[in-house]
Amino acid sequence: MSGTIINRDALYALRELPAESVHCCVTSPPYYALRDYGLDAQIGQEKTPEEYIRRLIDVFHEVKRVLRSDGTLWLNIADTYCGTGSKGGYTDPKNPKGRNGQAVSLAYRVEGCKQKDLIGIPWMLAFALRADGWYLRSDIIWQKNNPMPESCKDRPSRCYEHIFLLAKEKSYYYDGLAIAEPIAPTTAKRYKAGRGVGKYGKDIPGQTMQNINRPRAAGTFTDADISPFRNKRDVWQINTVPYKGGHFAAFPPKLAETCILAGCLEGGTVLDPFFGSGTTGLAAERLNRNYIGIELNTEYCALARARIGGETH
Repeated sequence: MSGTIINRDALYALRELPAESVHCCVTSPPYYALRDYGLDAQIGQEKTPEEYIRRLIDVFHEVKRVLRSDGTLWLNIADTYCGTGSKGGYTDPKNPKGRNGQAVSLAYRVEGCKQKDLIGIPWMLAFALRADGWYLRSDIIWQKNNPMPESCKDRPSRCYEHIFLLAKEKSYYYDGLAIAEPIAPTTAKRYKAGRGVGKYGKDIPGQTMQNINRPRAAGTFTDADISPFRNKRDVWQINTVPYKGGHFAAFPPKLAETCILAGCLEGGTVLDPFFGSGTTGLAAERLNRNYIGIELNTEYCALARARIGGETH
């Protein structure tokens, strides 16, 4: 398999890629007002959430062009609070420069929001993408059992982020079996026990009852008749993992692997326009897929290359 790392602004790099040339996109753009990476063309330091959303829509509009007609976008995004105030004294345990120069967060004042309000960035982006022509298919909750600690005392601590599954067309490639979950032993036991013809044991007019739910005698279904798997649910429990490199916002490889297994056939090509330290590329390599990573930060391109290899342009 091959990999390409492009050291350039995502929008302009995408415009040079051929149409319908990649199978799926797995990415996590910089979150709004969270960190200043110190680059002129960076995304995430816009003056308003609306400007941030517009810039991302421009990027993902090009992603849609580059995707095959049956392609999907797996988009990891989290929210931001309004009125977070001074960050000058904050020490990020993964970043010796603290909050990267954000003496006062850009989200200190947001039009339409009160201090302490959630801005609603994930859904602002999801609805804007839908308006731009994407099919918004699923809101997957990435639950972390080891989230970063928070000092808040007037709300629950955050332990999840969103992963939106979006499709270019109404019909698209999705390998549900590749990410299927094992059924519980009690489920198989219940199926084999059978069920009688009670009040709700008949087909509903105009609807088709699944065969597994039809009335039947005990012993009708054996182990050979029952699939050991069920369709994957939309809450994924995946813990963060340590990364010793200089990138302090890397998501875990298992998260990228799950998206790639479902969204890209073996031998296909995975795109990440916000490549960072290269987690998507690493997952693609492990799963025998090609990858194209686009990253503005030269240092992160070097990290990714050292981590997974690939050609740098």
